[in-house]
Amino acid sequence: MGADELALSHEAFEEEAEARPHTDWWAEARGILWLVIAVLGFHSLIAKPFFIPSESMLPGLLVGDRLVVTKYPYGFSWVTPTFHILPHMPGRILGKLPERGDVVIVTPPGTNTDYIKRVIGLPGDTIGVRGGIVYLNGQPVPRRAMADRYIPVDANTRCSPDQYPGLRVMRGDRLYCRLPIFRETLPNGRSYDTVDLGFFPGRGDNYPEIRVPKGKVFLMGDNRDRSADSRFTLAENGLGGPVPWENIGGRAEFITFSLDGSASWNPLTWPQSFRPGRAGTSLHPQRDSQ
Repeated sequence: MGADELALSHEAFEEEAEARPHTDWWAEARGILWLVIAVLGFHSLIAKPFFIPSESMLPGLLVGDRLVVTKYPYGFSWVTPTFHILPHMPGRILGKLPERGDVVIVTPPGTNTDYIKRVIGLPGDTIGVRGGIVYLNGQPVPRRAMADRYIPVDANTRCSPDQYPGLRVMRGDRLYCRLPIFRETLPNGRSYDTVDLGFFPGRGDNYPEIRVPKGKVFLMGDNRDRSADSRFTLAENGLGGPVPWENIGGRAEFITFSLDGSASWNPLTWPQSFRPGRAGTSLHPQRDSQ
């Protein structure tokens, strides 16, 4: 092969190499980075998923429920980002107080852990608990006994005998947790179901009356005898009293799906672990006619 042929062959090889598609790794990395930023921005400013890890909001929320929490209803604060990386700053941007009865995500002072509780008292309210009855501005919050709620016992809802003595019952061939239900109605007409086990007298059932300070809210779990909330100190894993409103990270909207905890690594077990009938359940309390 002559020199001219070699040169032509080399040129053809270079042209073929240039014609081949090349991966622009920097462009790929930038695309992934912008995608991550967009997802984090959406989670931080618009809405994010939330997993229920405890029984403090029974009967409405079960361990294993997955929710959508919106970030914007009350404005934005230091806890708004998905990861609580901002220093504590008082107040909110475009701030708005929650409404009594809202189910909210809250970060206890001095922690980076998210709890889920219900707003009961607003700034200026007086609030206390006597014999398990909530007193708001000197008046007992009306409540009425409802039919017991039977929740299937599973890997996520254990209904352990030490926590719920005598409440594990068989119905047919299935084990259930029988929960005594009381429906509370707040002064704004919003109502929701609570669990009152009735045999755990203590500070939770008898909380001395206080006035909710300016810029704070009083939160409680619906499972009144199994919730560490504003009635309990931070040392007791509670919220340490009324919580600064800037510690509220968003409002719970609806359940997307729920898992009973039976799934394993085997994908064949995943479909049967879904709890039926929970997807789409709204978490906004009903508003009774007044």
